[in-house]
Amino acid sequence: MPVEIDQPVPPFQAQATSDTLVSRDSLKGKQVVLYFYPKDNTPGCTTEGQGFRDLHGAFSEANTLIFGVSRDSLKTHENFKAKQAFSFELISDKDEQLCQLFDVIKLKKLYGKEYMGVDRSTFLIDREGVLRQQWRGVKVPGHVEAVLQAAQALHHQ
Repeated sequence: MPVEIDQPVPPFQAQATSDTLVSRDSLKGKQVVLYFYPKDNTPGCTTEGQGFRDLHGAFSEANTLIFGVSRDSLKTHENFKAKQAFSFELISDKDEQLCQLFDVIKLKKLYGKEYMGVDRSTFLIDREGVLRQQWRGVKVPGHVEAVLQAAQALHHQ
């Protein structure tokens, strides 16, 4: 069953870059932004990641961890992270465990061809592990700033 606003995020465990194991329990006590994106090294995904990178300090001040999530391999993630100098970890969700938990796999169309892909989405989770805000069908321009404002507001509650 997908996560819902104002409900606790169910237990999960996922492998991330820098040999990091991310789980719901390991994130307790921190606000967390999980942003799901279609694919490493593509224009929109690179721009979005750069936005989170460039505002990382402001997210840190709001006691908020950032994790990018896609179905790419850890090796691809490590290369993408290094190339873009991301200051946050990328989660490899090859088995789509997190994608299904957050219900981000949608029917998409490219050049008239239909396929199942990741719908660019972002989720803000509070210190208690409760989903507080979500953005689905994200358009990259202005998005990171909106997430930062929500993270700062939640931090000051």
